[in-house]
Amino acid sequence: MKDGIHPIDLSKVKTYPIRERENKVTIADFAHPPNVGQTLSDWLNSLPNILAGKDFIDLVQAIVKARANSRPVIAMMGGHVIKCGLSPVIISMMEHGVLTGIAMNGAGSIHDFEIAIIGGTSEDVGTNIEDGMFGMWEETGGLMNSAIIDGKNQNIGMGKALGQKLIEINAKYQNFSILASAFRLGVPITVHVAIGTDIIHQHPQADGSAIGQTSFTDF
Repeated sequence: MKDGIHPIDLSKVKTYPIRERENKVTIADFAHPPNVGQTLSDWLNSLPNILAGKDFIDLVQAIVKARANSRPVIAMMGGHVIKCGLSPVIISMMEHGVLTGIAMNGAGSIHDFEIAIIGGTSEDVGTNIEDGMFGMWEETGGLMNSAIIDGKNQNIGMGKALGQKLIEINAKYQNFSILASAFRLGVPITVHVAIGTDIIHQHPQADGSAIGQTSFTDF
């Protein structure tokens, strides 16, 4: 070719027998189809021993080992655990002594708090942000900021303060709340926020010193 670029010559490429290769995935790791009447343990053992399937089994075994040795198991989560409907599972794990502590971010606390007071959460951001309504919900901002200020005055952390508030107001759906359940069960729960990252920080009741102190106490 005029420009000096020629098709690569593959005739000298070296290849190897595939049986000499180590494989990350083999049929021994494949999942097994479910059977009628199988137990949950059977189902877990039927999962593929690959990537997330293996990670999940490893996690289960690590949790069991930790509790068998009286070691703590702390779940650290964001809002999507709650938005995806897993709160009853987390609460059950606390009730049965599997989870000994919870740590969540500000979004998690907001979704959980709203679930407790109205049985729903997760507004349509795209719609509500257009007219300035996004995050400006009276009960969410008012009650949560009130709880946080109470927490500052009582020298307790944000997680405990929010759970305590839900119990005090007898929130209608508190049985679905991780915050309220942790307070009821005496399970330590912490909330870790950054100033300005959560919708309740733009409410008139927001107290920066209270937000900072209670979250720092949790830290």
